[in-house]
Amino acid sequence: MCGIVGYIGFRKADSVIISSLKRLEYRGYDSWGVAVKEGNELKLIKKVGAIGDVEAYDVGNGKIGIGHTRWATHGKPSEKNAHPHTDCSGKIAIVHNGIISNFQSLKEELEKRGHVFKSETDTEVIAHLIEENYSGDLLSAVMKALEKVRGSYAIVALHAEKDELVAARHKSPLVLGVGDEEYIIASDVPAILDYTKRVVYLEDGDVLRIHNGGYTIFHDGKEIDRKIEIIPWSIEDAEKGGYEHFMLKEIHETPRVIEDTLSEYLDDEITIDASFAFGVSEIVFVACGTSYHACLIGKYFIEKLADISAKVEYASEFIYHQPPTGRTLVISITQSGETADTLEAMRIAKKRGAKVLTITNVLGSTATRIADFVLYTRAGPEISVAATKSFIAQLVVLYLITLKLSHIPRSEKVELLKELRLLPEVVKRILDSKEEIERISKLLAKYENLIYIGREVGGPVALEGALKMKEVSYIHAEGYPAGELKHGPFALLGEKTPVVASLVRDHTYEIMLNNIKEVKARDSIVVVVADEEDKEVEKYADFVIRVPKTNPIFSAVTHSVALQLLAYYTARERGCEIDKPRNLAKSVTVE
Repeated sequence: MCGIVGYIGFRKADSVIISSLKRLEYRGYDSWGVAVKEGNELKLIKKVGAIGDVEAYDVGNGKIGIGHTRWATHGKPSEKNAHPHTDCSGKIAIVHNGIISNFQSLKEELEKRGHVFKSETDTEVIAHLIEENYSGDLLSAVMKALEKVRGSYAIVALHAEKDELVAARHKSPLVLGVGDEEYIIASDVPAILDYTKRVVYLEDGDVLRIHNGGYTIFHDGKEIDRKIEIIPWSIEDAEKGGYEHFMLKEIHETPRVIEDTLSEYLDDEITIDASFAFGVSEIVFVACGTSYHACLIGKYFIEKLADISAKVEYASEFIYHQPPTGRTLVISITQSGETADTLEAMRIAKKRGAKVLTITNVLGSTATRIADFVLYTRAGPEISVAATKSFIAQLVVLYLITLKLSHIPRSEKVELLKELRLLPEVVKRILDSKEEIERISKLLAKYENLIYIGREVGGPVALEGALKMKEVSYIHAEGYPAGELKHGPFALLGEKTPVVASLVRDHTYEIMLNNIKEVKARDSIVVVVADEEDKEVEKYADFVIRVPKTNPIFSAVTHSVALQLLAYYTARERGCEIDKPRNLAKSVTVE
C-alpha cells in the first residue's frame, strides 16, 4: 500500500524521486523519505506526514536514488520508521511495499548475530539480510536475502558503492519506466509519466538490475525478457485540472469514462467475447470495498436478466467458503488489479479448477496475468483514495456482460442498449445541477451518524453511498437493505440520525415509501434520492435529490453519482482531507 520509487539517469535524482513520490501519495502519506548515492556515500532524508513543497528539499546532487511514501503497518509513523531503511554499515538502503510475515524471527536471528535495529518496521530486516550476503555483488546479495523472506514485497535496493539499483517483487506491484538514458522504477504508473510512457510490468518472482547502460530481468535465476508497453494516458489525466480535489474531478469525468468504456465493448452489437461463460452453471463474484458493492449490483443484473445463479464473496473470506467447481466462473473486480485479498482469491479459484474473469482498470496489473479472461474498464488514472468514476465504469462493464449473456427478447435488449448509450448525458445533467446536493450536505455535515437504505439494486447503492460518506467525511455511516431496519437499526433512529434513502421506481417503490414513512415516524430527517418525475416522494421526505428518470436497472449509476457528490460536499463542509482520508490508501496490497 506504500509508494516506492527508484531512479537512475542523468537528472538530479532527489528532484525526480520526490516529485514522483508526490504522485504516489494516494498509496500512503504517513511519512516519506529519500536516499541518494553521492560519491561512495548515501545521503538520506526522512519526514513525518505528507510531502508538501517538492522544491523545499535537497538531498545532494547524485543521479541514483530511491524513495518511499508510507502507509504504516509495522510501527507508528515516525522518522525512525520512515523508509528508506539502512543496514549497520549505512552503505545499503532499501524501500519496501508489502509485509514480511516472518520478520520477527528473522530479526531475532540477526540480533543474535550482532545486528542493531533502528526501527520497528519489518522492512529493516531485508537491509540487514542483504548486508550479510553482500560481497561486492548487490544483485546476488538481494537474491540470497529474499530466499529467507516470507510474505509480500516490492523492494528497491541501493548500495553506496554501486552505480545500480536492484528491485524485486512478490505479490506487490512494480513497474519499470524505460526512458532515454534514464530509468525509473515505481509502484504505479503515475510516478513515471513525467519521464516516459514506455513501461515494463514486473511479475511475481522477477528480480531487476538497473544500471546506466540498461536493465536486466531475472526469473528463477535466468535472464528473461518482458514486453515494453505504452501507457495510453498522459500526465495531464493524473492532474487536478482546475478542480479543488481529485475526487471532484474524477466524479466529473464519469460521463467520459462511461463513453470510453462503452466504446471499448459496444459497436452495433456488444463486442465482448463471452467464451468465459461456456459451460458455466454458477457465477461467484469476489472483491473488496467499493468493488464488492459493484459485485452485489452485478449479481442482481446477472440473476434478473441472464438467469444465472450468482453469489458474492468478500475476497478476504473466499478461502473459508465452499470451493468452486470446474463449472464455476469466478468474476473478480479490482480497480488497481493489485488488491492483495482479491488476487489471492483468484489464485485459489484457479487452483480449484474454476475459470476466472477479472474486471480491472489497469493494463498489465497482476490480476490480468492471473485471470483466464480480462475485461478492462476505461476509467483512466484514479488518484483520490475514494473510488468514484472507476465504480461507475465497473457497473457499465457488468451491464454489458449481463446483456451479452441475457436471453431477454431482442427488442428489450435494444431498448436497454439505447438507454445505456444515453447514460453519459444523463450523468452530466446530475453534475450540472448539484446545487441541492450542496445545500443538503451543509445540513448533514453537522451530524455524526447517518443511515443509508435501499431495496433490491438500491440496497448495494445504499451500502456504497454510506462507504463514500464515511471514507471522506469521517461521519459514521451505515448502509442497509431497507427491510433490515426493523431488525435492529431502528434503535438508532431519531433526531440525531438522518436517513438517506435510494428510491427506485420499480416493484420495490411502494414498500420503500412505507419504509420512509416508518423512518419519519421516528423523527429522523429523511433525504431521498428519487427521479425527477416522482411527486409522491415529496409528501414523506424532508429533502429530495433529483436525478433524471431512467430504466430502474440504470438507477445504480444515477443514484451512485448523486451520493458521491453528497459525500464530497459534506466532507468539504467539514474541512476533511478528501483525497487522502486518514488511515486509508488507494491500493490495498497487503492482506
